[in-house]
Formats: sequence, structure tokens, C-alpha cells
Amino acid sequence: MIAALLAAVTFLGCPVFPASSPWNERVDTVPVAANSAQLVASLGLDAPVHADFGSGLWDGAPIGIPFDVVARATPRTRVSFEYADESDKAPYPIPRKVHIEGGGDRHALLFDRSACRLYELYALQRSGGGWHAGSGAIFDLRSNTLRPAGWTSADAAGLPIFPGLARWDEVRSGAIRHALRFTAPRTRRAYVYPARHYASDSNDPALPPMGLRVRLKASVDVSRFPAQARVVLVALQRYGMFLADNGSPWYISGAPDAHWSNDQLHALSRLHGSDFEVVSPSR
Repeated sequence: MIAALLAAVTFLGCPVFPASSPWNERVDTVPVAANSAQLVASLGLDAPVHADFGSGLWDGAPIGIPFDVVARATPRTRVSFEYADESDKAPYPIPRKVHIEGGGDRHALLFDRSACRLYELYALQRSGGGWHAGSGAIFDLRSNTLRPAGWTSADAAGLPIFPGLARWDEVRSGAIRHALRFTAPRTRRAYVYPARHYASDSNDPALPPMGLRVRLKASVDVSRFPAQARVVLVALQRYGMFLADNGSPWYISGAPDAHWSNDQLHALSRLHGSDFEVVSPSR
């Protein structure tokens, strides 16, 4: 195997995990997995790629998974959890006007620039005078430490969500230098590195496990796409994306921003599952 290239990713003075993190690992030279064709077929060969982020509102909520930047001065609060045995129970820095994802998942992502920590919550909602969530996870952005084996996070795969988002500030700079996050309708009762959790009852080997990494084929000519879509596609060729949750096929996650061009992002739908391949696992 040709050695993968590593690059540091930073945001507001903090690393978004070390350069050696799988999120920051280039996989454009890594071999294709032996069962790639079978797994891509189960993900949907003819299903179009969809940018699950953009500008404006959809059903009254911003399009994508929002995040908040917090700091040492942000008040901490205790959160009660539905899945308490797999959640981190330290106080969470939830700002007064916290941004919560629209729809059913209600993710809240809190980037602590003072401590370089990431606090993520699933199904966050007010409960009396406090907060209740389905699950919660805290990540040290300077460390590659994974969740305990079998533990969820705020995501079904037990992965952090923030590092897998396409963000406008990155596209404006001209490059996304990390893997992205995507969803699939059906998954297997299994997970592969760096995922730590599954969300399925099926043992069908044709279905993808959580943590599956795919990349856009090098043969795809990305130069014919508009600028914003092109930056996303170059990242998918270099870094690929991790299967992180059950959902619509080939839906790529990103953070909402008024600068996104929904028309440019819609150009991603010219591509389909058949334009992707599964990367051979690194461990």
C-alpha cells in the first residue's frame, strides 16, 4: 500500500484532530476494497449525490447541521440523556441561543475554542429548566482517542460530526482538507475503524458497515462543475467520506451558511453512486 498523505487541519486556532487522524488522511492512493462493487450497489448505484447543506431555509430551518463556537466564558450546564450509559456526562457549554439542527435529529455541535474540545449532542431539547438529549459526546481535538468500543456519540457510528462537515470557510479558502460525512438508507450490524457503533439489526454482508469510507473515482472530471461543487468533489477524491448514519442515499453533510450557492451545490446531483468506490480499510 502506498503511504497515505497527512495534513493538519485547524479551525480558530485549534486542530480538528491531529494530522494523523483518519479524518485528515488522504486516501487517493489507497487500494480499492475487494468488495467495493457489492457495497456501492447496496448504497445505490443510480442514486444521485445530494448536498444536505446550503443557504436559506428548508421547512423553516437552516439547511445543514449548524455549529456554535463557544469559549471558557460560556456557561456550562448538565444534560440528561436517553442513552446515558453511552454518553459523556460532564457539563456542556450550551449558549443561550444555541443552534439546533432542524428535523428529527436535532444535533447541536459546540466547538470550544478555549479548550480545543468538541461537545456534540443528539436530539437536544429543553426539559423543564434544563436540557435533555438522546446522547452526547465530548472529544479532545488534540487527540485521536476514539469512543469506547460499542458506544454511540451524537452520531449513529460513534464518530464526531463536526470534522465531517463541508464548511463555507473552507470552500472560500479553496480546499477542504479532510474527509466528509454521508448517510445511507440501510446499513449492517457492524462497524469498522474509526466508527465505534452500529445502528442496524441486519447481518447481510452486502450492506455497508458504519465507518465505511468511500471516495469519488479519480476518473470523474471535476473541472466541469461550478466552483463550490468542485471544491467538495476534489475533497471527495482526495479524502473521501465516512458512512456515519442511516438516512437518504449519498447525502453529504455540511454546515449552513448564507454564502452557499444552492444552484452550484445542486450540480453535485449530476453524480451517482456508480461514481464512487470503497477504500480498502487501513486497519
